Amino acid sequence: MRTSLFVAVLLGLLGTGAHAADRVTVQLDWVIRGSHAMVFLADEKGYFKEQDIEIAAVRTGTSSSDALSLVGAGSADFGFADLPTLAVSREQGVPAVALVAVNQTSPLAMIALAKRKILDNPKDLQGLNVGVQPAGSTYVFLKAFLAANGMSLADIEETPVAPPYENDLLSGKVDAVPGYIDAEVPVLEASSGGSGSLSILLGSNFGYTVLGSGVFTSERMIAERADLVRRFVKAYVKAFADVISNPDAGADSIIRANVDAPPKEVLVKQLEADLNHTFLSNQTKEHGIGWMTGDQWKETARVLAEQGVLNKPVDIDRAYDTSFLKSADPPRR
Repeated sequence: MRTSLFVAVLLGLLGTGAHAADRVTVQLDWVIRGSHAMVFLADEKGYFKEQDIEIAAVRTGTSSSDALSLVGAGSADFGFADLPTLAVSREQGVPAVALVAVNQTSPLAMIALAKRKILDNPKDLQGLNVGVQPAGSTYVFLKAFLAANGMSLADIEETPVAPPYENDLLSGKVDAVPGYIDAEVPVLEASSGGSGSLSILLGSNFGYTVLGSGVFTSERMIAERADLVRRFVKAYVKAFADVISNPDAGADSIIRANVDAPPKEVLVKQLEADLNHTFLSNQTKEHGIGWMTGDQWKETARVLAEQGVLNKPVDIDRAYDTSFLKSADPPRR
């Protein structure tokens, strides 16, 4: 009798262990912003739990380059980063692979305070003191943006700034900065007088025709734990659809999970910028949200190579994998 009871308890414990959720760490590119909402909403709504996934940690970061390096080295399982920077990182040997294109076009722009400098076209940047972080996605963008418009770093005055660098622009230390319309712009507007207080040159309007940011993992994760990658993408895409339908709910999920999150009105404006400019495209209408095509990646590589940001050929077909997104059957928007 005792033996039977012991066996039953042991089998029960073994069964519990066999179905334990996979614990994963997510590495972000930067401080919390609106486009990070999908991870928090998927966790809050139980979408990860449905896929037997437990989020062990969501870590803020210092740049896309660092996020890519950390995931590539196995220090985190999944990440969020600028996809052109992913292409540059692969050139440098980082084994990162894009899974979801959150931004169909880049949300990067050149930003100035309208009361100090109006930017009508890229040539207006000549001679300006530009705040730069000499690494990561904003620097990749700055070099490619200048080159796409017949200029180089020699045409501006570079001033190194430490992130977050909004105060350097507000104080007048620098005349302009590269930044994200779905991150820095709403934060800066909140401190500089609201809508219309900034002068903005959106990169995608001036030759920077590349993908934006997205979700990625490592080659090793795909090779060794493909089923986990599939389940993560499925939960993430489900939350992505919810965020598109209800940005307020996405902002609320961020706030509930992060005591140091930006104010809700800033988060909502960040998400609205993405909804108006980057989340949706002809590709998402045809294939589903988060989609990315070979043509989009080839155009991204072309722009980076043509502008001297990519210095040697990259096997761009290995930079992304749509099989997991296809399995998730994302809704078309």
